[in-house]
Amino acid sequence: MERIPCAHCSRLFTPRNRKQYFCNKPGCQKARKAAWQRMKMNTDPAYKADEKFSQKKWVKNNPGYWTQYRKKNVDKAERNRALQPIRDRRRAERRASGAKMDAPFLAKMDARKGNEFNPVGRFWLVPVLAKMDARKVSIYAIASG
Repeated sequence: MERIPCAHCSRLFTPRNRKQYFCNKPGCQKARKAAWQRMKMNTDPAYKADEKFSQKKWVKNNPGYWTQYRKKNVDKAERNRALQPIRDRRRAERRASGAKMDAPFLAKMDARKGNEFNPVGRFWLVPVLAKMDARKVSIYAIASG
C-alpha cells in the first residue's frame, strides 16, 4: 500500500488498511480518539447521555477536586477565566446561526495577495473538511505568452 500523510502530524506512513488516516505515534492516536469521541458525541444521543452520567458520577465521587486544582494551578485558572467569555461568545454565535461545527479551515478565494508564491513540484492534498483520501498531485509551471 502507498504511504500517506498522517491526518494529525502530516508524517508519511504506510497504513494497514484503507480506513487508517492516523499514524501510530501516541499523540496522533490521542488525536484520533478525540476526533472519534467528538463525532460520537455529535451523532449518538445514547453515548452523549452515558458520558454526561459518567461525568456527574465522577464529580460526585471527587468533591472539591476543581477547587483544589484551581488553588494549585493559579495561572491555568486565570487563563481559563480570561478565555471563557470568548468560548461563551462563540457558542452563542453558533447557536444563533444554527451551525453544527466550527470550520476554521474554510478556503477563501481571495486569500492569496500576491504573485510571489509559485508552488512547483509534488504535493499531497490532505482533506480537512470532506471525507476523502489524500491525493498526490504534481504542479508544473507554464510559461505565459
